[in-house]
Amino acid sequence: MKILNILGSSRKEGNSEILSEQILNNIEHNKIYLSDKNINPIIDKRHTKEGFSIVEDDYEEILPALFSHNIYIFTTPLYWYGMSGPMKIFFDRWSQYLRDERFDFREEMSKKKAYVIVTGGANPQIEALPLIQQFKYIFNFVNMEFVDYITGRGNEPGDVKEDEAAISKALLWNKALK
Repeated sequence: MKILNILGSSRKEGNSEILSEQILNNIEHNKIYLSDKNINPIIDKRHTKEGFSIVEDDYEEILPALFSHNIYIFTTPLYWYGMSGPMKIFFDRWSQYLRDERFDFREEMSKKKAYVIVTGGANPQIEALPLIQQFKYIFNFVNMEFVDYITGRGNEPGDVKEDEAAISKALLWNKALK
């Protein structure tokens, strides 16, 4: 079992990362900070003869990590009731790789399991539900198993430490993933 934590926040050590660290405490895992990567948007050419153009950025460096891990923990703050910008661009690029002849992206993703962490908002258990649904649709599209999610309350740095329900669930995930 190889775990990859994909962090979408533009702030390191923020509430999202604090919650993911609770989950992954004393568990071997790798991290990708999307904010540290230069990931450019694509020009959508799904329906053209020439298809997608090559995008010169860091995404190709991420692909080996995606393919070599079997559990993903997608970690994002709730930004305007959706995922962070870096996380959204990360997923938008899947359109390109679903049509890349070098590999069968959908087949690779169907072998993976996904967990989601979302923090933010005054009532994230309600406010983050549309985002959780979006993740579910994304994972369904590539036949990836969506195992579970945690929503944590936290606007100011460190606030999530006071969300007893989120911390309790994080500790349960920690035991299950060990």
